[in-house]
Amino acid sequence: MKLFDVHTHVQFEAFRSDAGEVIKRALDFGVWMINVGTQKNTSQAAVKVAHEYDEGVYATVGLHPVHTHASYHDANELGVTNQGSGFTSREEVFDYEFYKKLAEDKKVVGIGECGLDYYRLEEDTKNKQAEVFEKQISLSGEIKKPLMIHCREAFDDLISVLKTSKLNEIPGVVHFFSGTTDDARILMDLGFSFSFGGVTTFAREYEKLIKYIPLDRILLETDAPYVAPIPYRGKRNEPSYVIEVANKISRIRDISVEEVASATFKNASKIFLEK
Repeated sequence: MKLFDVHTHVQFEAFRSDAGEVIKRALDFGVWMINVGTQKNTSQAAVKVAHEYDEGVYATVGLHPVHTHASYHDANELGVTNQGSGFTSREEVFDYEFYKKLAEDKKVVGIGECGLDYYRLEEDTKNKQAEVFEKQISLSGEIKKPLMIHCREAFDDLISVLKTSKLNEIPGVVHFFSGTTDDARILMDLGFSFSFGGVTTFAREYEKLIKYIPLDRILLETDAPYVAPIPYRGKRNEPSYVIEVANKISRIRDISVEEVASATFKNASKIFLEK
């Protein structure tokens, strides 16, 4: 049984001491993965890690919306600094040519994570987020690689941007999907699929979505090192734990875990690996 964790971050500082062991454990378990970039350094690191493996480890490159302005310092992503864990400025101006060159690498399978994030947001940063998102949509179209979208508390605006954008034939994935069924319907009409992670194992509000969205539009993720599933809740997440997400989806949809694994692996391969 093969599984595909389409959104993880084993290149982050949280895995500095044992990234190789974590990846080997996943691959030995039959789990392929996409390490997702969030800014310049984590995008470069994702590509570097992907090149260490012939098969089963890939990368996306992009600028996360929270990195378009001064925002919360996450030690799991960036490491511990002498500024501690408070709010620190790490604003990045999107460099189209830098990301284009990185995205043309054969191990890069998508652009992102990019999108909109209105959680803990200063109102004047909304336009900046939208501008950077639109540039990454353009990059996705130019190099013909799908989007890896992040959206938090911003689905109306996200959909508005996407509706007025020129998207790829297979536009991509909305990761850690937390919208409504109406949001899902509109995004499916635009061609998007959705990935679900560990939160589904302990938050029942996702069950309606997982029943509503067709299986051929569902993918698995961990978003490691964050949001570990039961029975690992509270611990550092890792790609091998994606089996728990598959198990949960199988129970919600009343189908075998083998069917979930097969369908979601096929879905991920079609979006990210087929040319």
